[in-house]
Amino acid sequence: MLKKLQLEHILFLDIETVPEFSAYAELSEVKKQLWEHKSQYQRKEDVSAEDFYDRAGIWAEFGKIVCISVGYFAPKANQRSFRIKTFYGEEKQLLQDFKDLLNTYFNQAQHLLCAHNGKEFDFPYIARRMIIHEIELPSKLDLFGKKPWEVPHLDTLELWKFGDYKHYTSLKLLTNILGVPSPKDDIDGSQVRDVFYKEKDVERIVSYCEKDVIAIAQVFLKFRQEKLLNESEITSV
Repeated sequence: MLKKLQLEHILFLDIETVPEFSAYAELSEVKKQLWEHKSQYQRKEDVSAEDFYDRAGIWAEFGKIVCISVGYFAPKANQRSFRIKTFYGEEKQLLQDFKDLLNTYFNQAQHLLCAHNGKEFDFPYIARRMIIHEIELPSKLDLFGKKPWEVPHLDTLELWKFGDYKHYTSLKLLTNILGVPSPKDDIDGSQVRDVFYKEKDVERIVSYCEKDVIAIAQVFLKFRQEKLLNESEITSV
C-alpha cells in the first residue's frame, strides 16, 4: 500500500521543543501550581516540580517549539532530490511560516504529513501551539470531524507497530536495526534545552532536527523497500 503513495506528496517533518521559560522561577505562581499538578503523575516522590521543570518542553501547555524541520522529494530528471528546510526563531512566526508552506504547497487531498511518533507528539503539539498563538489551523492539522481514514498523517512509529499498541521504538533504534545511516551527533533530545537556553546555539539544534527528518524519510524508503538517499540527493533550501 505504501508503494502506491507518490513520494512527492509527502512532507516529512520533525520538531524540537524546550520549556517555555529558561527556569522554573520565571513561572507565575498560578503556572507553578498548574505545572506541579500536571507533572505529578510522572515525577517520583523525591523529585520536586522545580527539579522536573527541565522536562516541561514535552508538554505544549508548558513548552514551545524552537524549530520545525521539513523535507520533501522534489521532481528532478533522472535523479531523486530531497530538499530540507527549517523554520526557526520566534515561535509564532515560525508557526505562521510553517502554516504558509502547508497552505501553499501541501494543501491538496493527496498531500500527507509524516513524522516519527507524529500522531502522539509532533502533529498535536504544533496544533496546540498554533491555537495558543491564535493561528487558524491549516487543513492538514484540523482533524475535527474527520474519519480515521481521512486523517492526512503518516507515522513511522505506527507503521512499525503493525497494530501493536504497546510497542514503542525510538527513531534511533529503528534506524539502527534497519541499517539506515545515523550520523553521530554531539547532542540528543535531552540536551536541546541546555543548548537553547545556556549555549544559545539554535543552529546546532536545527542541524540535529534536520538529520532526524532525513532519517524519517530514509526509514520510510526502507518500508517501501527502496534505495536509500545518498548525500548528493539531499539539499538545503
